[in-house]
Amino acid sequence: MLRHLSIRDFVIVDQLELDFRAGFGTLTGETGAGKSILLDALSLALGGKAEAGVVRTGQARAEIVAEFDLPPDGVLRAWLDEQDLNHGEGAVLLRRVIESGGRSKAWLNGTPVVLAQMRAAGDLLADIHGQHAHHALLRTDAQLGLVDAHGGLTAQAAQVSGLYRAWSALRRAREAAEEGASSTERERELLAWQVSELRELAFDADEWLGLNQEQTRLAHAASLLEGAAEVLDGLSDGEYAVVSHLERLLARVADMAQHDGQLADVQELLSGASIQLDEALHAMRRYRDRLDLDPARLAEIDQRMQVITAMARKYRVPPQGLPDVLADSASRLERLTRQSDPEALAREEAAARDVFMQAASLLSVERQRVAGALSVAVTEAMQSLAMGGSRFDISLRPAEEGCASGLETVEFLVTANASQPLRPLAKVASGGELSRIGLAIQVITSRNAATPTLIFDEVDVGIGGRVAEIVGRLLKQLGADRQVLCVTHLPQVAAQADWQWTISKETRDGQTLSRVQQMDEGERVEEIARMLGGVNITETTRSHAAEMLGLQP
Repeated sequence: MLRHLSIRDFVIVDQLELDFRAGFGTLTGETGAGKSILLDALSLALGGKAEAGVVRTGQARAEIVAEFDLPPDGVLRAWLDEQDLNHGEGAVLLRRVIESGGRSKAWLNGTPVVLAQMRAAGDLLADIHGQHAHHALLRTDAQLGLVDAHGGLTAQAAQVSGLYRAWSALRRAREAAEEGASSTERERELLAWQVSELRELAFDADEWLGLNQEQTRLAHAASLLEGAAEVLDGLSDGEYAVVSHLERLLARVADMAQHDGQLADVQELLSGASIQLDEALHAMRRYRDRLDLDPARLAEIDQRMQVITAMARKYRVPPQGLPDVLADSASRLERLTRQSDPEALAREEAAARDVFMQAASLLSVERQRVAGALSVAVTEAMQSLAMGGSRFDISLRPAEEGCASGLETVEFLVTANASQPLRPLAKVASGGELSRIGLAIQVITSRNAATPTLIFDEVDVGIGGRVAEIVGRLLKQLGADRQVLCVTHLPQVAAQADWQWTISKETRDGQTLSRVQQMDEGERVEEIARMLGGVNITETTRSHAAEMLGLQP
C-alpha cells in the first residue's frame, strides 16, 4: 500500500507531507481545490509524463516522493533484483524531480533510473482509474486489452502477436521473392562477392591491435636495443653498476648490524631492494635477447596494414569495423539467399502460420472462458447500479485469417432493457449509463488485480442518489482486501470511506495554495454536510450527514 506522499512546489502545492492508511479513503473538497492535483503528483511518481507547467510559479523545480510497502507477491521483488535495484526494509521509494524547463529525473530506492523503469515499478504498485477512463471502453483495442488483463492473458497475447508478426514477415518475404527475383539476384551476387573478399582478408579487430603493437616495436628496434644495453650497463656491466654497488653497501650494513641491532630494518630494506634489482636485471636481459632487428618482418607487417587500410577505406569504416561489415553482409546474403527460393520461403511461411494458429487457438479458448465469466459479473454489477434488466456481453468475433491480436476481435455489447437486443456499447449507452458501466467494469476487473493500491479519480461522475451509495459500498468492499483511494464529490461515496481527507484552497502571501486536512468524526460530519447542503448548512443537514456516517442511533 501507499504509505507516504511528499509533494513540494507542484502546481498550487507548496509543501505537503501525507501519511496514508489502509482500507478505503476518500479525498473531497470544492471544485478546483486541488483534489486531482494530488493524484497527478502521484501519477508522476509512478512514471507518468511530466510537463514544465507543473512546477509552481516562481520555483526552479517540483519534487514528488512516494513510499510504498513492498508487495508480498514477490513479482516486484524479482523485478528489482533483475534490475539490480535495492529493496531493503520492505519498502519501495519513488522520487521524481521536474525542473521548470521541463526536464525530469527519477530515482527508485535511491538509485537513478530511466522513466521506463519507474513506470514498470509503478504498474506493480498502483493502478489509477481516471474520471474519463470509461471513454476508453468505446475502443475495441482497449476492450480486448481489458479482457486479456482480467484473465491474466497479457503475456500470452503478446506471444501470439509476436508469432503473427513473424508469420507476416515471412509472407512479405515470399511475395517479394516472387515479384522481384531479378533485382534480388543482382544484390545477392554483389553481397556474395563482398563476403568472399572480406573472408579472404581473414581479419579481426584483435589482429589490428597486435599489428600496431608489433609495428611500433620493430620500427624502434634499434632504439630499444640501445636503451636495453644502457640499462644493463648501469645495472651490472658498467664501471658503476648499481647491483654490484648495492651488494657492497648491503654487506657493509650487515657487518654494522652485528654491533647494533637498530640497523636490522635498514638491512632488510636494502636486501629487498637488492632482490628487486636482481629480478629487473634478469628481466631486462631476457628482453634484450628476444629483441632483434627484422626488416623483412617489418615490411611484411607494413604491407598487411596497407591492405587492411585500403579495404577499410573501400567500405568507409575504420579497420576495426571490417568484421562488422562482414557479419552484416553475410546476414543479408543469407536472407537474400532464402528469398531467392520462393518455395523454401513458402514452406517457412506455412510452418510459421501453423505455430501462430496453434498459439492463437489456445488463447481463444482462454478468452472465451474469461469473456463469459466477466460478462456475468459485469451484468450483476450493472444491475446493482440501478440498471435493472440490463445485460452486458463480450462478443468474440472470429478473424478468419488471424490478426496481431489473435483469431478474434472483441466488442462490448450492452442492453439497458431485457426486451431490447444487445448492441455495441458506443451506440447504446448514454453518458450516465456509460459512467456506471465503466465503473462496474473497473470494480469487477480490479477485484482480480494484483495491484495493492487502487485509485479512482471522480469515476462517479454522472451518478447520484441510491446509485452513488451502491458505488460507495462497492469501493468499500474493494478496500477490505487492498488500499483504495477515491476522489469524489458525492457524499454517499465519501460517507462509506474508512477515512477521509478534505482539500481546500487558501491564500498565503498573495499566493493561492492547496491545503489538505485529515478529518476526525466531527469534521467529517461537517464536510459531508457541506457536500449535501452546499453553502447554507443546517442542523438537519448535519444530522443527515451524521446518519450517513453511522454516528447516530
